[in-house]
Amino acid sequence: MNINRRWLPLNALRAFEAVGQNLSFTAAAQALHVSQSALSRHVISLEELLGRQLLERRSNGLVLTHAGASLLPVVHKSFDRLEQSLNGIRAGGKGVRTLRVHLPPSLLQQMALPILQDFRQEFPDILIDVSSSSVTGLPSQDLDVAVVYDRPNSDDRVTDLLWMVRVTPVCSPQVRERNQGKSLSEFIAGNELLHVKLDGEPRGLLWSNYVKQCGIAADTDRGLAFDTAISAVQYAIAGGGVALADVDMFAPELENEKLVQPYSEVFADGFGYYLKFHAEDLSDPVIALFRRWMISRFSQQMPVRAATLLGAATQP
Repeated sequence: MNINRRWLPLNALRAFEAVGQNLSFTAAAQALHVSQSALSRHVISLEELLGRQLLERRSNGLVLTHAGASLLPVVHKSFDRLEQSLNGIRAGGKGVRTLRVHLPPSLLQQMALPILQDFRQEFPDILIDVSSSSVTGLPSQDLDVAVVYDRPNSDDRVTDLLWMVRVTPVCSPQVRERNQGKSLSEFIAGNELLHVKLDGEPRGLLWSNYVKQCGIAADTDRGLAFDTAISAVQYAIAGGGVALADVDMFAPELENEKLVQPYSEVFADGFGYYLKFHAEDLSDPVIALFRRWMISRFSQQMPVRAATLLGAATQP
């Protein structure tokens, strides 16, 4: 028999949320100011109602089962929305909604800041808490919407492609001048390579993929590695080496010639920026609004710059 909203076990759900977030009956009891035994009874009653174990009791602590890991974010978001709605009504309809958004650092600095600023001006009642980390794929913290840097993949999230990365070697004008007349193979071999670290991947992966697409052989493991693409590019601008950069993301630096693209070879490196959120949030009007805004703004920014940049690139 299906569970009916008329007898939703709200106290048991609240107890499960606290225990699931803390993975500790002691910490959860302290947070809710109730006894551990009461919390345990509530969680057990919820497990009996569902006919599924939600928490696995191990000698070294608690672990969420697959069912528990599936239920916890839904419960947490549902209580969040109830709290926000009640506070908004209590404030006479003048309450605000806070949207928790994650953006990779380079995308945030190079492209997303003006998009967020325009969104806030258009919708001042929606606050945005922005987090930024250099992880590849989804970050670990609890979020409403995450823009991630990753390869195409399939998971249980709604996923929208915002931006596919297209890379080429970039450097300072001085480095280009010093390498006049060299082939691409000689240029890569004769300069320090700047890498962007990817979780669980070898440091030279992106450069290795690039030289393979160019059909040349090169040692791609040497050089400096940075947490973010923007750091690698800034180092290259300072004359410290050659970075492999997204020609679209760093188009302003290329257009004002703080950064130069000495060769015309530009390739998709298999990575992109994807907007992700939980499927159950499709009905959330704020998340739906933010999703439409981001997709629209990034589609407008998809540059018709490729021909210009390739035309400006000259062999050193």
